[in-house]
Amino acid sequence: MVAHVIRFVLQNLPALLFLLALLVAATRRHHGPAAERFLSWILLLPIGVTGLWAGAFHVFFPATAAKLIGWEVSPFQFEVGMSDLAIGATAFAAFWRDLNFKAAAVSAASIFLLGDAIGHVRQMLIAGNFAPGNAGVPFYMDIICPALAIALLIIAKQHRAA
Repeated sequence: MVAHVIRFVLQNLPALLFLLALLVAATRRHHGPAAERFLSWILLLPIGVTGLWAGAFHVFFPATAAKLIGWEVSPFQFEVGMSDLAIGATAFAAFWRDLNFKAAAVSAASIFLLGDAIGHVRQMLIAGNFAPGNAGVPFYMDIICPALAIALLIIAKQHRAA
């Protein structure tokens, strides 16, 4: 039973962190404009923490990460892991920084995550790879998080300009 719960949390961590970010941002109504508040929490949890988590898995547990994604272990996992760590650390730090820093974090994370999503689609179409780590939660979060972050950033910038 405990093993199933741990497996569920690990396989769905990005989505769980996404929901937690929305919940926390919604309950902290007196902590700044809504768009910037939601953006901050999206950067901290589903982009920041997930980036650190994914990076640690690729760097320190490459066999586990590869199996979840439906890959063979590859030396490129170290490079992907370091990219995940860089994006995660930047997004994590952006939580406490100004809107311009958040904009840079959104830009970097969006390029990486949307590129990841394209890679997932290619693997589904070319290799028939529908493993949970390729066609499941990570794929959807690679689209939802940057799309929402970009939209929130635009709204926050417009709110500041008004």
